[in-house]
Amino acid sequence: MARIKIDLPAVFPFSTQIPVRIQDINYGGHVGNDAILSIIHECRLQFLASAGYTELDKTTGIGLIMADVAVAYKGEGFHGDIFHVAVAAGEFSPFGFELFYYITTQRDAQTITIAEAKTGMVCFDYQQRKVAKLSAAMKTRLETGK
Repeated sequence: MARIKIDLPAVFPFSTQIPVRIQDINYGGHVGNDAILSIIHECRLQFLASAGYTELDKTTGIGLIMADVAVAYKGEGFHGDIFHVAVAAGEFSPFGFELFYYITTQRDAQTITIAEAKTGMVCFDYQQRKVAKLSAAMKTRLETGK
């Protein structure tokens, strides 16, 4: 069976800390795949906010829709872990971009890779209900994280 391979960027301009909550744990006793998606969503919102954007940008009328997601699970996360999530934007197109996520935790003085992921983001005009162009200003801010 073919495995997903995510080519992570060399530089991540943004990172955040996310504590693993008890509701993130599944019946296997570790962080569930649904929880990883929720954590990625939270980190995406924080990354966008750090660049001055939201998923539903009221100022420009142009928001974002997640078109796809790929997650490569690398290790187990447990209740009490603090996930360090690095986020970067890349693979820009006229209508969107990819967001990359690198999730690690520190345990027993070691860095454990939990997951690598990417989400395909498409610019969307919510008033007209159609795909919109990615502005040059947004591209620049997302590339640099500023």
